[in-house]
Amino acid sequence: MNRKRRAGRNLALVAVVGLSASLAAPAMATESAKPAEWGPCPEDVVAAAAPYPLECATIQVPLDYADPEGTQIDLMLSKHASTNPEKRRGVLLLNPGGPGGSGLTLSTLLLSRGLPSGVTDSYDLIGMDTRGVGHSSRVSCGFTAAGPYQGNLPPYPVDDAAVLRQAEVAKGVAEQCAKNDKDGRLRHLTTANTARDLDRTRAALGEEKASYLGYSYGSGLGAAYASMFPDRADRVVLDSNIGAPFLDRDGLRRYGLGTEETFPDFAKWVAERHEAYGLGRTPEEVRETYFEIAGKLDKQPVNGLDGSLFRLTTFGGLFNEASYGKTASTWQSVRHAVPAPTPPPPADQPHPADNFQSVFLSVTCNDVDWPEDVETYRRGVAEDRERYPLYGAAMANITPCAFWPHEPAEPPVAVNDDGPLNVLIVQNERDASTPLLGGQIMREKFENRSRLLSIDGSGHGGYVLGTNACALNVTTSFLVDGKMPEDQRCAADQ
Repeated sequence: MNRKRRAGRNLALVAVVGLSASLAAPAMATESAKPAEWGPCPEDVVAAAAPYPLECATIQVPLDYADPEGTQIDLMLSKHASTNPEKRRGVLLLNPGGPGGSGLTLSTLLLSRGLPSGVTDSYDLIGMDTRGVGHSSRVSCGFTAAGPYQGNLPPYPVDDAAVLRQAEVAKGVAEQCAKNDKDGRLRHLTTANTARDLDRTRAALGEEKASYLGYSYGSGLGAAYASMFPDRADRVVLDSNIGAPFLDRDGLRRYGLGTEETFPDFAKWVAERHEAYGLGRTPEEVRETYFEIAGKLDKQPVNGLDGSLFRLTTFGGLFNEASYGKTASTWQSVRHAVPAPTPPPPADQPHPADNFQSVFLSVTCNDVDWPEDVETYRRGVAEDRERYPLYGAAMANITPCAFWPHEPAEPPVAVNDDGPLNVLIVQNERDASTPLLGGQIMREKFENRSRLLSIDGSGHGGYVLGTNACALNVTTSFLVDGKMPEDQRCAADQ
C-alpha cells in the first residue's frame, strides 16, 4: 500500500492521537518531571565553554508523548547560573537552530559576544542538546565521509537531469536512515515533541514559566512552545525567523529569496575592495563574476570546488560580514586557477556531521507532509532558477523528505495567537537563510501576541550576534524589564 493511501486510511486516527498528545502534554510535563540534578559537564563541553562556568544535568522525557510511561530518552541540559541571585527572575531557555544544533554552549557564545549583564542577572541561561542531538540520546543515519549525502541543503542542479539524479540520491538517503533506525527513534524527532521537551525542562527546573531565546530554526521551535504552552511561556524572543513552527518546503525555498536580498551587501563590500580582490569595481560586476566562476566550476571543478559547492560556500559567506573576506579570497583562488587532478575520495569513515544531518532530516521530514512527486520538484527548480538565479535552484531541489519512510504522526503545530503579548520577533532585513519575509509571516500569524523588530542590517542573527545598537537595547529591555515595543524598525548603525 502506498504512503498516500495509508495516510488516507489513518487520517482520523492521526488527528485524534496528535490532538490528544498536544492537549495532554502540559499536564504530563508538570506531573512526571523529576528535578534536574546539576553537576560537572562533559569535558568537551567544558573546553568549548571556557572560560565561562557551566553546570550540566540529564533529565528523561518520553520518546513518544502518546505513550508517556513508555520508553524514556535522555536530554542533557547546561546552566550558566544568574550572576546576581537577588535580581534573578527565572530561566531563559536557549536554542541555536538547526534543527540538530547543539545548544549546550550557546550561553557561553552569547556571553563572549557581550550578552548584557541585565540578562545574566535576570536569568539562569539554560542550554540543551535537544532530542537526538549530541550528549542527549543520540541518533544516526550512518552517514559517512565518502557517502553521497554531504549536507542538509540540496545541491545546485545545473539542469533538469540533475534533479532526476538527485532524486535517486535522496531516495537512497531516506532508505539508509530507515535501515539504521534500529530502535525506532527517528520518527519521534519532531518540533512538537521538542517543544514538549522544553516544557518538561521547565518543570524539572521547578519554574512555573520559562522565557525563551531562539535563533533561525530555533524561532520555529520557540513559536511552537509559545503556541502549545501559552500559559507557561514567559518572554519569548524569536530571532532570524523561518516563518512557521517548522521548516517546510516553502521555508527552504525562501533561502533563494534571502540570498538575492543579501548578496548586494556582499557585492558592495567586495567592489569597494576591488584593488585587493579584483572581483569587480561595482556590485553589478561582482554579481557577473559570481556567475562566471559558477559556470566555470560547473564544467570543471577546481581545488576540490565544483559549481554547487561554490554556490553553497558563497551562500554561507553571506551569514555575516566577518565572512566576506574569506569568501572573496575563495573566489580569487578558483577564478583563474588551473584545474588539477581530482583528489581521491575521502576514506569511508563516519561523517563528522552525521548526527546533525540525521536530526535535521528527521525533524524536517517528520514535521510536515512533503510532496512525493519528483515532477513537483522539477517544476520548482525551473521556477526558482528564474526567480532567484543566485541560489534558488538549489533550495527548490528534491530532498530525502520526498521519500521519508514515516508520515507525520500529528498535524503540524499551528501558531496560537490566543495568549499574552509576549513574543518579540527580531529580524534582519537582509538575511540569506531567513529573509525579512519570514519575520513578517511570523508577525502576522501571532497577531496581537507579537511585535516585529526589524533591523536595517545584513546577516543571520540580530540580537547579540549582530551589531545593531537599537536591536540590542530594545530586546534587552524586553527580556529584563518586560518592555514590549511597538512594531519598530532599527536604523542601520553608522
